[in-house]
Amino acid sequence: MSEIIKSKLLKKKKPRKTSRKSIENAAIFYLQRFSSSIENLRRVLMRRVYRSAQYHNTKPEEDAKIVDSIIYRLIETGVLNDRQFAQMRANTLYRRGNSSRVIRAKLTEKGVANEIINEVLESLFDDGEISDLGAATIFARKRRLGPYRNPNNRSEYTKKDMNALARAGFGYNVALKIINAEKLSDLDEDLNFK
Repeated sequence: MSEIIKSKLLKKKKPRKTSRKSIENAAIFYLQRFSSSIENLRRVLMRRVYRSAQYHNTKPEEDAKIVDSIIYRLIETGVLNDRQFAQMRANTLYRRGNSSRVIRAKLTEKGVANEIINEVLESLFDDGEISDLGAATIFARKRRLGPYRNPNNRSEYTKKDMNALARAGFGYNVALKIINAEKLSDLDEDLNFK
């Protein structure tokens, strides 16, 4: 490896000193790239503040007030909304085959309040069409478990498939229904697909 490349790899980029404008720009840049909950954005901005404060020997408490005022303004303008974020994220996670337990855990990790999570999960799973069985079916299809596995060696993998569904957060009854489905049409009937 050449000396120039080594020196560039070894150099760490020093953090800029934070100001109201730099924190605001960081918030806007982050929100342009990712959807975020209020608490998650606060964590992202505070990491920047702490890194800058440590490097430049400043007090992070002053910048924390700036972060709070920027977040408050973003909430007031409607750019940040935990309920919309949670609804969108829950729908995405469901379509990926995640169970309600996993969805709850991931929303909690992002700092969404329990009341909002409960409302979102109720609205998501009480529609009738969407259920943990539907998410488990999506998960099984993606991972080729149960009826999606080769029928010749399917019985050999029953325990392994049950364990995979359990690790993904699906209950015993849901996992058993997936594993015991003889053919794909059995699952379609349970889910009322047309």
